[in-house]
Amino acid sequence: MTSGHRSAFAPTRGGPARSLVGIGRVLEELRPEFPDISPSKIRFLEAEGLIAPERASSGYRRFAVADIERLRFILTAQRDEYLPLRVIKERLDALSGDGDGRGPGAAPAVALTRSELLEAAGADEELLAELEDYGLVRHARTYGTEALTVVRSAVAVRQYGIQPRHLRAVKAAADREISLVEQVVAPLARQKGSREPALRAARDVAAHIARLHATLVEGGLNDAGLASGPGVAGTPQNVPREPPGLRSASGR
Repeated sequence: MTSGHRSAFAPTRGGPARSLVGIGRVLEELRPEFPDISPSKIRFLEAEGLIAPERASSGYRRFAVADIERLRFILTAQRDEYLPLRVIKERLDALSGDGDGRGPGAAPAVALTRSELLEAAGADEELLAELEDYGLVRHARTYGTEALTVVRSAVAVRQYGIQPRHLRAVKAAADREISLVEQVVAPLARQKGSREPALRAARDVAAHIARLHATLVEGGLNDAGLASGPGVAGTPQNVPREPPGLRSASGR
């Protein structure tokens, strides 16, 4: 990995203004945001070729501001998107202008193999196969961010007894909303010239529908007494409960 990768995150090293710090200072700066960061984690990322700190004559690692920002980028991608290191490295290469030549700021789309998707989402093959059977994930040679988000959500709700077959209602609702957006923007899409007006209208309408959907769900939960808020008097707080599984709205 060349030093050019660092240019996407901070000014180029060199000159009297540069400031290099030791690994202890790096840990001190990153731990408030990433409590699990450790020297061994940093050494592992270096061994995998994602960072390349300088070495002092004594052999100790010395980190520039660019190295710290690069670490922050990697750790954020791992924590928030559960991306494999290979994909994170591709993004870093694209951001620095290396790799496929897209130029700075043009991070490549996520392209995960099936095994990478399962690992990143913490899912098993059976769950993914069911999601594909019910149309929530499209079977493909590689999977993108949308598939990763769907599988991660399915993993999260499964602990409450919600299985892929129960999520068909969510898929059906989304399909109806997509159909509505398509109907609204169809006249713009048929116009000659730039597609930007149709794309802008689709994004705007979809955002309003998503906001309305979320508001209606929140309102329904509030009516059912399930909205977040102060606990009801006499109700034990912070008492763990066993997931009840999927039941009817009445709880019976």
